[in-house]
This record gives sequence, structure tokens and C-alpha cells, in this order.
Amino acid sequence: MLGKKLVAAQKRGETRALCLGLGMMACSAMMYLFIGIVLVPLHKRSVWAEESECNLVRANIKEKVHCSFNEGSGDKDIFRYPCLEVYVNLTHLGQVVMLYHTEETVDRNPKCSYIPPDMENYREVQQQVEKIRDNFRKHQTFLCHYDPSRKEESVLLKRLYPPEGLLIAFAWPSLLLIGGILIIIMVKLSQYLAVVSATQHRTRI
Repeated sequence: MLGKKLVAAQKRGETRALCLGLGMMACSAMMYLFIGIVLVPLHKRSVWAEESECNLVRANIKEKVHCSFNEGSGDKDIFRYPCLEVYVNLTHLGQVVMLYHTEETVDRNPKCSYIPPDMENYREVQQQVEKIRDNFRKHQTFLCHYDPSRKEESVLLKRLYPPEGLLIAFAWPSLLLIGGILIIIMVKLSQYLAVVSATQHRTRI
């Protein structure tokens, strides 16, 4: 009776382990799909692949010019912020070009170098933009990213989708997939050893 209970408990444990392994593999497949559909195209669109030194030419807030960002369809969703323009000398090519914060800045508003993340309080936004302008004026030499083919003449201060970021994104589902496969292999190996042991026991009897 006790032996039957142990066998039943072992089978339940094996079933749960198999479900865990298959679940981990399914999750990794979904993560791979998300990365392939969302992150890989964004990485391919990010042409600012080379890094160089940039020297500040000017960083100014355009007077009486306010950029707007509309989150929805209503007027209450329109947020305004001061337009910061930053121009730098790309040392590698000796060209004066506009600097953007990230790839998203170029897509959302190519007229301004920086888009504040929170735009509900205009006074705080203005102080934030002025602080960033002053930081540029204080640190006039810094690293930036540019397009080596020069199809995109602007440069970026920071890349959101660098190759190392894509590798890290692929690392997590890969670990999940390997873990799921190892769990299934261990369960199947345990079942195989149990069958072999049972066969040998019957042969001896």
C-alpha cells in the first residue's frame, strides 16, 4: 500500500516537473516572438552604430517656441515643453550636426534635442530642460553615436537599442529554454532509470 502511494506521488511529481519544463519552453518561445517582432526591428532601424567624440557648438532653448506632445485625441492631453536645440561638432568627420537624446526623440519630435518624460507641470519641465542645457554647457566634450553611412546626419547622446542590449534580451529566454529542456531531460531520465530498475527486479524474481 505504501509502495503504491510512493509511486503515485512520484508520478504526480514527474507530471508537475514536465508541466514546469514545458511552461518554461512556452514562455521562452513567447519572449523570442516578442523580441523578434518588437526589439529586432527597432534595433535594425537604429543606424547610429558608431561612437565618436562630440564637442558642443551651442545649446539653446528657443525663445517663444514650445513643442507639443499629444498623448490622446483631446486638448487636455496636449503637453507643451521648451524646445532645447543642441548642436555639436562631430570630431570624427568635422561636421556640425544636431544632437538628439535617443532614437525616440528623433521619431517623436525632430525639431528638439530632448523630450521630457513627464510634462504635466510646465514649470518643473522648464527647470529640467534648463538643467540639461546647463549640463551640456558645463561638459562640452562627450561621446556620441553617429551613422557611419551618413544617411542619417544627426547624432545621438544615448542609444536605446544597442547590440549588447539585444544580446541581453536574447539571453533571458535562452536561459529559460535551456532550463525547461534540462527539466524534461531529467524527468525522462528518471523515468527510464525507474523502468530499467523495475525490469531488473522482475528478472531476479
